[in-house]
Amino acid sequence: MPKGKIAYLVKRMCKHEEKSCPRCQQAFECKVGSILLCQCSAVQLNAEERSYLEENYDDCLCASCMQILKTEYHNQAFKAQLNRKFGDFFG
Repeated sequence: MPKGKIAYLVKRMCKHEEKSCPRCQQAFECKVGSILLCQCSAVQLNAEERSYLEENYDDCLCASCMQILKTEYHNQAFKAQLNRKFGDFFG
């Protein structure tokens, strides 16, 4: 493969994109080409948490909102668990 083609592919892979969080409208840099350097990689999500975010948003979120929504997911799950055990006492 010619060197120019390799440089082009590497440049495309390292693409960074300025985005606006769909939840809080805060600007942030999405580093989809260097995902380990992206701000979102600071928030560890399991499959259920990721699914919760994907159900509610269809684009990247800032790390702060990701953390808030992760907590929200767990609060809702805990509330649902209490409701299953004790009925609608916890509203």
